[in-house]
Amino acid sequence: MSAFQLMQGIETLSLRMERHVSNALEVAQWLEHQDATVSVDYPGLVSNPYYARAQRYLPRGQGAVVTFELDGGRDAARVFIDSLRLVSTMTHLGDVRTLAIHTASTIHGHLTEDERLERGITQGTIRLSVGLESIRDIRHDLEQAFQAVRDAGFAGGAGVAAGARSAA
Repeated sequence: MSAFQLMQGIETLSLRMERHVSNALEVAQWLEHQDATVSVDYPGLVSNPYYARAQRYLPRGQGAVVTFELDGGRDAARVFIDSLRLVSTMTHLGDVRTLAIHTASTIHGHLTEDERLERGITQGTIRLSVGLESIRDIRHDLEQAFQAVRDAGFAGGAGVAAGARSAA
């Protein structure tokens, strides 16, 4: 990458981050209402235990990474990941595209199950790095992946926000 390209990227970084953050917050809020979610972790959510700190120390936004747990563990996560069409499935951050990974089998695959659980990572944990696409397009892709999870019989609850489950 040339210095010119780097400077062009820096000049638009604040605009891109505003979009990343607003999309991530909307996705996180939406995820709380999905029947197949056990928990949603995003510091911009009022339900997050670090919400007050995030508001204090990150007043312009809490980033673009949203983590959530699917009801149904690894099998539900596999169905979800395999059903995504717009969202890319790769272990990468900082892209302008929305990315999703099953953390237990990728970036935390070297850990034992007990070590993952100590870190709050279950077989149903999905990490989203929310991109700059239209929020309608992102939500549409996530919704059709959730529909595939429901069709496979893994959606057992009313979602996190309905109080059917506690956020981890």
